[in-house]
This record gives sequence, structure tokens and C-alpha cells, in this order.
Amino acid sequence: MRPAPRLLPSLAAAALSALLASVPARAEDELTLFAAASMTDAITELAAAYSAAGHPAVKLAFASSSTLAKQIENGAPADLFISADRMWMDYLSERSLIVEQTRTDIAGNALVLIVPAGSPWAAPADPARLDWQALLADGGRLAMGDPAHVPAGRYAKAALDYLQLWPLVESHAVFAGDVRAALTFVETGEAAAGIVYSTDAAISQKVAVVGSFSPGSHDPIVYPIAVLAGHDRTEVRGFLTFLLSPEAAKVLGRYGFVMPARQS
Repeated sequence: MRPAPRLLPSLAAAALSALLASVPARAEDELTLFAAASMTDAITELAAAYSAAGHPAVKLAFASSSTLAKQIENGAPADLFISADRMWMDYLSERSLIVEQTRTDIAGNALVLIVPAGSPWAAPADPARLDWQALLADGGRLAMGDPAHVPAGRYAKAALDYLQLWPLVESHAVFAGDVRAALTFVETGEAAAGIVYSTDAAISQKVAVVGSFSPGSHDPIVYPIAVLAGHDRTEVRGFLTFLLSPEAAKVLGRYGFVMPARQS
């Protein structure tokens, strides 16, 4: 599977430059964005494009949404937060740690089953009809985010519960600290299979997608973004405006994210 392209197409680049030029900012003011690990590649590209256009440098921190939310709660000096689910944004909202009127959904995603590239299980199949017992035979492990803390893991467990597969696969599950770690388990062959976001699978040539889980088997996968309390200033709003722009949406789309109906 080919990784997502790293360069903006020329027309998109021109539109992006025009938008960036219209966003006021002071170059000496640095911004800090905390974002879910699954957004690493897309957000890194967008932040680099933003800074390269003469806007503030953007510091980025990627990890599980739960880890980042707890760091914010403990006073980490972030300006913006992108969570891989609504629960951890709600967690900060309940503690009055976000600027409520800035909260909106920036992207959506899908959940897929992956195996190492070259695996005999690499042929496309519906996870609902797969022989999971055979897939995980001989001690095979299933990599997924820790459902107690990691949004991707919680979505994965919900999907497996929906398919009545959790009792069968639970003893084979290996829990990762974030979805990229789950991807790595499969890439290195330490796990026979894994459940990750479709965008994570798309950036790796070392895994194959077996199939997608039905959207009805788990809560909608959405990524809310918000300015953090105490950090609502012009430069931060400018970067938020850019991240929510149609031009930024095109970049997110190239990495496989979908654009949900946004909520305030």
C-alpha cells in the first residue's frame, strides 16, 4: 500500500498560500498544538506549511488523546488540542479547560483490520465473516489501543463486542499506548493482526488492510479541536482558522480523513 503523498499538488499549494497570506500573525509568537497520534503526518505537514508562509512556528506533540488531555489538565502549556474522540474533549470541557465556542469537529476516520504485508490473511475480507480463531491460531496476537485509555482501542473493542468476538479474541489482545504503537506491532510481525484507523494503515507499506468495520459497530470516529482556556489570542485563532479551512481539509483528505458535519 502506498504511503500518503507528502507534497501538495500545485493548485492546492497555490490556494493554501493565498489563505495563509490572509491570516494575521506575529512571527515571533510560537504556538503549541497537542494532537492525537493518528494525525501525526497530516498535522505535521499543515503546521510546516503554516510556519513556512511567515506565520508563527508551531510546536507539535502527538500521543494518545488521554495522555494529552491529562497533560493539559496538569498545566501543559498547549494552545490547541485535537482529540481522536469526543470523550477526551468532553473531559477537558467538564473541567473548564477549553474555550467552548471554538470547539468543532475537524475530521473523521474509519476503523480497519490489518495484517503484516505478505500475510496469508492479506486478501480482502469482511471482519464480520472472518475466521478469527484461525487468524489468531498458535498464539497469534491482536494489536489494538488500550480500550481503557486510547480512543482507537475503545472503538476497536466496541466493534468486537458488536460482532460478539471479544470473548474469543480478548486473550490474544495486546494493548498499545496509542494507535501508532498498535500499527508498529503489526509492521514488525509481533502481532498477527491489528485494529487501527484507516489513515494509519494508509501510511504504511508494511501492512495490508483486510477490511473495514461497519460504522454502525462503534461510535462515530470524530476529531474535535478547540482552543485551550487561557490561550485564546489572535495568533491561536489564526492557526485554528487555517486548520478548519477548505485548503487544510484537502490535505487531511489526502491522508484519508473524512470531513464530518461540524458541531460547535
